[in-house]
Amino acid sequence: MEDIQQPKNSSRKKTAIIVLTVIVILGVIIAHFYTEYKAKHITTDDAFIDGNVHTIASKVPGTVKNIYVKSNQFVKKGDTLVELDPVDYEVKLNEASSGVGAEKAKLTEVETRTDVAKSKLSELSAALGAEKANLELQEANRNQAENDSKRAENLYKKESISKDRYEKMMTAYTVALAQVKAAKEQVKKVEKELDTQRTVVKQAEASITAQISIIKEKEAKQNAAQFNYGYTKIFAPADGYITKKSVELGNQIQPGQPLMAVVSLEDLYVTANYKETQLEKVRPGQKVKIKADTYPKKTFTGKVDSIMAGTGAVFSLFPPENATGNYVKVVQRIPIKIVLDKDTDPRHVLRIGMSVVPTILVK
Repeated sequence: MEDIQQPKNSSRKKTAIIVLTVIVILGVIIAHFYTEYKAKHITTDDAFIDGNVHTIASKVPGTVKNIYVKSNQFVKKGDTLVELDPVDYEVKLNEASSGVGAEKAKLTEVETRTDVAKSKLSELSAALGAEKANLELQEANRNQAENDSKRAENLYKKESISKDRYEKMMTAYTVALAQVKAAKEQVKKVEKELDTQRTVVKQAEASITAQISIIKEKEAKQNAAQFNYGYTKIFAPADGYITKKSVELGNQIQPGQPLMAVVSLEDLYVTANYKETQLEKVRPGQKVKIKADTYPKKTFTGKVDSIMAGTGAVFSLFPPENATGNYVKVVQRIPIKIVLDKDTDPRHVLRIGMSVVPTILVK
């Protein structure tokens, strides 16, 4: 019996050793492939769906007159969301427009006065030319009368002409002198009037420049009033869904006060916070498989877009300062932006904030 039992025990031991060896080999193979898989598939569960959230606020204060949307409604870019009571802004716009019109009328009046002043300046310039020509004529007459008087004086001394004729020649010379003097006075008078008129023209032109500046100032106020009037209607900045609606009819709102948000689902992406020890082989452009907790049976695809320039802790409200206190090394996480493929979510089932598990395929 003992001889029979010994071969059986020996056979069992051999079988156990073989099975154990196979298990160990399989374990080594599985561990190898698992290690290889983990080295080429970088995964984290610290990730979520992110996207563009457009906060809607008014640029001007006012009372809400109309609301054209409701929560979770889809809107297109340019759709009217909220309208404020525009009466006050319409009155200011009309006042500004009237001010611009009045100043433009003044400009027309000033330009007319300037044209008249320039026309008179031209007339005076022509008159000055005529007076100078007259002065030259009178000076020529004086020179002739002076020569005639000298000849008459010589002839009278020789008793070649009568006293009456001599006196006429002397009188003509005196008259010529008076006419030259009068012509000179007239030239000075016209020159003075011309200088005065030049000053008037310069003042008129300066008035035009000043009036144009006033008009520009008024037009700036008009444009501001026009913009404020336009701001009474608030439009959708992008295609998306209305969320966080907190405005109701009759509310008195202030500039910058959040009224609602428009969430665009066209450009969703994943923000994945990977450990710094996982990023050795991660590069932009690598493919990513994404699992969403909401849809465990569906796999979404994307690619690595970029790696943030710092860890999440650095950009927190109170970043760590290792120079103070006791230093404890902690593995940091660095956010990675993963963009979704255009055709991976055609029905827009993903929503901002959903938890996901991205796996980067590293070669």
